[in-house]
Formats: sequence, structure tokens, C-alpha cells
Amino acid sequence: MNKLILTLAIVFILVSCSEKKESVIQSDLELKMNNIAEDYVKLVLNIGQYDADFVDAYYGPEDWRSGLKTDLTFDSTAYKVLSTQTDELLNELESLGEYKADELETLRFRYLYKQLLACKTKIFMLNGVLLPFDEETKALYDASAPTHNDEFFQSAIAELDKILPGKGDVAKRLNDFKMKFVIPTDKLDDVFNAAIKECRTKTLEHIKLPEQESFKVEYVKDKPWGAYNWYKGNFYSVIEVNTDLPIFIDRAVDLAAHEGYPGHHVYNVLLESNLAKKRNWPEFKVYALFSPQSLIAEGTANYGIPMAFAGEERIKFEKEVLFPLAGLNPEEADLFYKVLDLQKNFSYSGNEAARNFLDGKWTREQAVEWLMKNALRTKDSADKYVSFIEKYRSYVINYNLGMDIVKDYIERNGGTENNTAKRWELFEHLLSTPQTPGGLAKE
Repeated sequence: MNKLILTLAIVFILVSCSEKKESVIQSDLELKMNNIAEDYVKLVLNIGQYDADFVDAYYGPEDWRSGLKTDLTFDSTAYKVLSTQTDELLNELESLGEYKADELETLRFRYLYKQLLACKTKIFMLNGVLLPFDEETKALYDASAPTHNDEFFQSAIAELDKILPGKGDVAKRLNDFKMKFVIPTDKLDDVFNAAIKECRTKTLEHIKLPEQESFKVEYVKDKPWGAYNWYKGNFYSVIEVNTDLPIFIDRAVDLAAHEGYPGHHVYNVLLESNLAKKRNWPEFKVYALFSPQSLIAEGTANYGIPMAFAGEERIKFEKEVLFPLAGLNPEEADLFYKVLDLQKNFSYSGNEAARNFLDGKWTREQAVEWLMKNALRTKDSADKYVSFIEKYRSYVINYNLGMDIVKDYIERNGGTENNTAKRWELFEHLLSTPQTPGGLAKE
């Protein structure tokens, strides 16, 4: 009996020591991982000195970026320093293979690795190395967009030709028809506020957010984009809406959901709350724009639109609430939504324009003309879009391909329209965890 007790005591001690050793090892790995993550944040901030667009958001310690400037001249010394730092971080990360103890830590490891690869690519680009469009998207955003020929877009145009009022030039008829649904400038704020309120209400039915979260909307001009969410940290955003071009009634819900609820604002709030604050993971105190994170951010933001308004709910809300607020006649609303549905086929047109323009196959003028012909954009709209390509390059894939990747992941895992609870559960999971495009495609 005494021998049995002694044996059990020895086993208990060995197990206890083993568990303590594993705990110490894991704690050591966690510390090393956090050190790498902190250095990653500082690397992103340093790269941002040479491209002011690179750091989309930062809400970490002020002393990490104190003294940093922007738009500095990138020279061989800067290239060598930043490139060496990135390589060292990648090597350190690869040496921590044992860190990936659970699913969330595996996601974190993969996320940091892909973000660092994007940093390395951006450093090459700052040094004058420009990759072909498809290679650039893979290196920066961990994804490659499919190609579509002119016939694909012309087929959609033929369908529009059948339902648009009048005869003759389809592009002109489309523009003339849609101009009936422009939100008057003096009604913009009322319409957007109503859309935001409804999107927030629907989001809070499924996702719990910190009580102090909020954002404000500002109206701006002379920007290459339609709207932008500037996340400031502490669960607060500033959303800017560009009024250079006419804003159609459907854009109110689009922007309210995409930029606000349950899109960018919610995405940033949940990452800050769950990862930056609760877990104190430093890498989620910065947002590197030209990185795989953006494909997840834009993809979930675009998918957030049908999440907020499933099926016919959106049309009903817009006709009953937004149309009257905007002073618009809803008599032709049903045809308007049919037109919008067909225009979704133009989603990937921007990728083709960017691919051929950035690869040097088309001039700027040719890209504008192609968008006018194959996406039925007005001259001003096409010109504005090419300006976006000139500034943000292959970033354009994040909107369409990003949404398709998110949609496929959610539906493949049971988040179909007839399973709302599962759909929101998966959606919130994507907003709250370190995700990569390649990771979503594999799971």
C-alpha cells in the first residue's frame, strides 16, 4: 500500500512538473511572439514614413511613433534597414513554430506572417520594384483575382438594354434613368443618418459592441474614393463621404453598412476590443492598408450590406423610409433595383481596368474609355475610378474578390440566408479574429 502511494506521488510530481514546464515554455513563446508583434507595429509605422497611406490606423503607445515623419525620401539606406528588419522578423517568427498551440494562436501566427510578407513587398515597391498586377495582389493581399473578358460585361449590358426605358445608347439611358434617384445635397445628412440608425439597430441584434462605440460622418470633396472610415481607436471612427459625384439613394445603405454597421467600424471595434485590449496583442493596434488585412476588411464590409438587410428587407426599408426622406418618387423603384442587380455584373470591371493599366497594356485614356464602354460609367466616374487605381493600385480587388471570399467561407460553413443565427455567428468570428484570405480559402 505504501509503495502504491509513493508511486502515485511520484507520478503526480512528474505530471505537475511537466505541466509547469509546458506552461513556462508557452509563456516564453507568448512573450517572444508579443515582442515580434511589437516590432511589426514599429516596422509598419516606419514604412509609413515613406508612404503616408500605408498606416491606415494606429492607436498604440504614442512613444512608438513619436518623432516619425511622413513622405520622406526613400533611399538605399532606408531600403536596406527596412528590408533587413522585415527579414529578421520573418526568421524570428518561423523559429516559433511551437507557438501555434490553439486555433486562435495559429490564426495569429499566419496573420503576422502574411502581414510581414506584405510589408516586404511594399518595401520592394518603394524601392522601385513593381510586380505584374496578379503577382502584386498575391504578395500584398494573399489572393489572386479571376479575369473576365469584354464579352462577359457586354452580356450584362445587353440585359440592361432590354429593361432600361427608351432606345439608343445604353450608357446614356442608364445614366438618365439613375439620375432620377440622386439624393439632393440638402437631404444627404437626413438620409444617411436614417440608414446608419437602421444598420446599427440590425447589427446590435446579433453582435454585442462596447457601450461607448460611436462614429461621426463628415462630407468632403476632391477625394479618389467614395467614402472612407478613419478609425481613431477607443471604439471611435470618423467616416468621410465624398460628394464629388452624384450620390444615388442605394448608396445610403451601402455606405452606412460598409463603413459603419456591421462593416469597417464594427470590424475595427471588435479587433481592438477582443485582440488589442483583452489579449494585449500589439499587432492589432495598427492597420497596414496594403496588406491581407484589407481584403478581409473590405470583403466583410461589402458582405455586411446583405448581412444588415437580407432579401427584400432592404428594398422595403428604402422605399418606405429613405425615398420619402430624400423627396424621391418610388414609382420606378422596382425597376431601379432590377437595374442595380444587373449592374452587380460590373463588379469585376475595375480589376480588368487596373490589371491592364498597371501592367502597361493600356494608357490612362484607354482605361477610362474601357470603363465607359464595358462598365457603363460616365466620363467623370471612369476618370475618378482610374484616379483611385493610380493612387491605390491593385487594392481594387479587395472589394469584389474580398466579398466573394467572405461569402464563400460563410455559406460553405452553414451561414446561409435561411440560417441567420449561424450566418451572424460566422460573420462575427471573421470580424473578431486574425484572418487571412488564404486561410479562409483552406478552411
